[in-house]
Amino acid sequence: MSVKSYSLEEINQIIDGSIIGSTTHHIVAPQQLEYANVNEITFIGNKKYENLWGQSKASIAIVNQDIGIEPGDNRAFIKVNNADLALCKILEVFAGNPPVFNPKIHPSAVIDATAIIEENAEIGANVYIGPHVKIGKNTRIYANVSIFDESSVGDRSTIWSGTVIRERCHLGTDCIIHPNATIGADGFGFRPCPEKGLAKIPQIGNVIIGNHVEIGANTCVDRGKFSSTLIGDGCKIDNLVQIGHNSKLGKFCIMAGNSGLAGSVTLGNGVIIGGSASIKDHVTIGDGATIGAGSGVTGDVEPGKTMLGYPAVEARDALKQWAILKRLVKESGTKKN
Repeated sequence: MSVKSYSLEEINQIIDGSIIGSTTHHIVAPQQLEYANVNEITFIGNKKYENLWGQSKASIAIVNQDIGIEPGDNRAFIKVNNADLALCKILEVFAGNPPVFNPKIHPSAVIDATAIIEENAEIGANVYIGPHVKIGKNTRIYANVSIFDESSVGDRSTIWSGTVIRERCHLGTDCIIHPNATIGADGFGFRPCPEKGLAKIPQIGNVIIGNHVEIGANTCVDRGKFSSTLIGDGCKIDNLVQIGHNSKLGKFCIMAGNSGLAGSVTLGNGVIIGGSASIKDHVTIGDGATIGAGSGVTGDVEPGKTMLGYPAVEARDALKQWAILKRLVKESGTKKN
């Protein structure tokens, strides 16, 4: 298979930046700054990485407007307003094609007669689609996915292998669900019971996921005890995330890996939850708030606040506390000596 190559000028047509310098090398792939060779393009998204350019063999780098170095001989920079976003366009150009469906609906797929499969949907080997399920147009469902009764998947969504979508759960359009995610498992509900020790509380709700949502591998979104667990439009959920029953996420929330929401947590729009952070049940976190990595939130958070620590407090208070502790430890060591 021939490899497509791009000149400096062709690259710039894609990202519409300003060229500084020149190069005769053609680009065949993007690569990390430290590992790039002369036929690869890289990027410098932060000034602190400028010092790596001298050791890099890349002939072209996408850079922000505040770059403070020159590209050098037979090398070029393309200045843009946001190097990260420009790199996204380049990665799309060089991305390989997704796995092929042949035929579009594999003969080993089990599809109930009452299911509705819209035009151009593609369904892989050993997929199970239950009664009264609806699969939208141009949706791709890879091998070994299970979608149970009365659920729906919106147009142009991609469901990767191993995913389980339980009964009566609904996904919007343009969603991506990565391998082995589970949508709509039972919420964690038990109560002490004289006869049984612990009585299981039936979880009879569902999960409703908005449009343009991405959910990472091995993430679990539990169904509601009653009513719905809600994931708003544009939310991006990392791998290994737990979202408890009856939680509600606003639009464009981000949850990083190993973070978790207990039951009935409410996130406003644009909330960011750092990796390994945990949120207590029935907590509300306001619009635009940020929860730092590893933090433990036990009470409501006002809009726009940044919280750190375990238990979490406002970031400036946490930093003061850490500074005081550091000073006390230092003073304690000095006295012993």
